Amino acid sequence: MDTDGLVRLGSTLAANWQGLLSLYAFVGIIALSLAGGWLISLIPAVGAQTRLNRDTLAQKMQKESYAANHKWNRKWALLFQAIIFTAILPFCLKPGLPSIGALLLDCIVILMVYDFFYYLTHRFLFHDSDFVGGPLKWMHAIHHRQHNPCRMDSSYIHPLEVAIGLGLYVATIAALAAIMGRFDVVTVTVTFVAFSQINLHNHNLWGEGRFLWGYAKYASDMHHHHHAKFTGGNFATITPLYDWMFKTLDYGEGGYSGTTRPAKKA
Repeated sequence: MDTDGLVRLGSTLAANWQGLLSLYAFVGIIALSLAGGWLISLIPAVGAQTRLNRDTLAQKMQKESYAANHKWNRKWALLFQAIIFTAILPFCLKPGLPSIGALLLDCIVILMVYDFFYYLTHRFLFHDSDFVGGPLKWMHAIHHRQHNPCRMDSSYIHPLEVAIGLGLYVATIAALAAIMGRFDVVTVTVTFVAFSQINLHNHNLWGEGRFLWGYAKYASDMHHHHHAKFTGGNFATITPLYDWMFKTLDYGEGGYSGTTRPAKKA
């Protein structure tokens, strides 16, 4: 490409780069996560689970290798966030406020499209499978060292797997923005928080199951069944829909029980 072509490309990118909107989304994600987490923790049932997970994390952090993994990931997370909020999301955002209906629809579409591709990645790349043999099982095995995870074990993971998971999520937003048009800052903010909090909750030690907490306990229990062994099901992360569709639901006893051939060692 000649100099004039590079100049035109740079001008086009600069004209379409919405860095300020991406900054708004970044600040909004932090603010909504902190404020929402604080408010919901005031509910007695949630507060009890929060303390349980916090105390469990404190015990696990006493192990040097465990603490080192979290420190390792925090460093890489800064790089991943920088790439996401400077090189990807600025080309997916537009100003304005969505209606409630548009907000909910866009959030559902983003999360469900992401979850479909995450299901395929998790099932066929991260776990032993008849189809491709689980080529990244060695990487995912680090996460599965936690057989009974607590909330922050969502981050006990190989940095390359973090890159794959986050990359798949922002790639979903970018692809859908190209198809559906750019998303409002509020939409991306709410969806990003939902994506993060659902993944965190799936790892929660969660005992409350009365009344409105039934599904919260179900979601946590299902992911704990997944962690309990490396040959189980429950590969989706947002809802159990795709596991139900593809018959990989795992209730801990019976149900999906891995591949039809002997599992390899991690």
